Amino acid sequence: MEPDQVSFQNPVFIPGPTNIPEELRRACDMPTMDHRSAHFEDILQPALSGVKKVLKTKIAEIFLFPATGSGGWETALTNTLSAGDKVLACQNGMFSQKWIDMCERHGLDVEVVSVPWGKGIPADRYAEILAADKDHQIQVVLATHNETATGVTSNIAAIRAAMDASNHPAMLFVDGVSSIGSMDFRMDDWGVDVAVTGSQKGFMLPVGLAITAFSPKAIAAVESAKLPRWYFDIRDMRAGYKINGYPYTPPVGLLNGLKTSCAMLLGEGLDNVFARHARIAQGVREAIAAWGMELCAASPELYSNSVSAILTPEGFDANALVSHAANKYGLAFGGGLGEVAGKVFRIGHLGSLTDVMALSGIATAEMCMVDLGLDIKLGSGVAAAQEYYRSDNSLSIQAAA
Repeated sequence: MEPDQVSFQNPVFIPGPTNIPEELRRACDMPTMDHRSAHFEDILQPALSGVKKVLKTKIAEIFLFPATGSGGWETALTNTLSAGDKVLACQNGMFSQKWIDMCERHGLDVEVVSVPWGKGIPADRYAEILAADKDHQIQVVLATHNETATGVTSNIAAIRAAMDASNHPAMLFVDGVSSIGSMDFRMDDWGVDVAVTGSQKGFMLPVGLAITAFSPKAIAAVESAKLPRWYFDIRDMRAGYKINGYPYTPPVGLLNGLKTSCAMLLGEGLDNVFARHARIAQGVREAIAAWGMELCAASPELYSNSVSAILTPEGFDANALVSHAANKYGLAFGGGLGEVAGKVFRIGHLGSLTDVMALSGIATAEMCMVDLGLDIKLGSGVAAAQEYYRSDNSLSIQAAA
């Protein structure tokens, strides 16, 4: 068969949208129902409570908007801030930069800490800036937990510690779009005031839900916030939830999918989910090392368990590999974005995956590299990953079924 005939049968290895388990596909595919009927409560309330458990929060309120993670960013900003308010942010990749751009378009005063792509958020620099802010002008600290463009995971607990060390009252907003549901996220323990994610990554659903969580402190900021909002006003959503409804038409099928997704993640056990992602990611990293390549992430403590951004040799167009994989083998890898466009290709290893599925992605990447003339021995990365997967017996194969 030609690639266009088989591509939909192959798993994807992009860092989102991720592979959708059959159970979740069926959960989203449901007949039209009256979302103002009593039956909607049986979908909405378990979805809300399930997300709280995945985020490890007992005190936050969950707000689910028909949108994407970007809509979640806007929800966080517009519900808590006013034009001219000061925000502290780090630019260390494409998605952190996009959130900064959104802040600037909303008329916020953004102090940007720029670090090379491949580095994490410098908690020590945040600590210096916050300690120097004696008048507490900074209202919000932004943090991208997992920078999807570079495969870098930053230490959110360290950022909270930096804020606490200076006794600074700013709120902490965290983009967990490519981490939540795949890597440990502790909203209460880390003192996160707004957490943002989407349906299409760790929750293994189609695109279409902005998943947000607001701490009591963030909710208290809503009444004094002056940025315009209507569609993303959590007050309207909150009022709707009290009568088990929405302020407008809800995406019932996606919400039913989220209810089922949370049940799947919690049924597997969050620790098992995180261990599965760590295991698959390490197998991919073993393959990368066997190819003689390096990650964009600058050091092991930054390595992401949801996506690896792989640096290709100088002079080689990494995007050509992504195109070749799609055109010849019907398989999707992630291309490089922004400053690393053409310099990296990305293997997404999050959501509905097993190590057996990961091996197919590793093998295909090898075929592409050999096809395009790189000095890679077929089977080298596969063998390295196989040895790792064989030696680690912690796999729970029920995970992505």
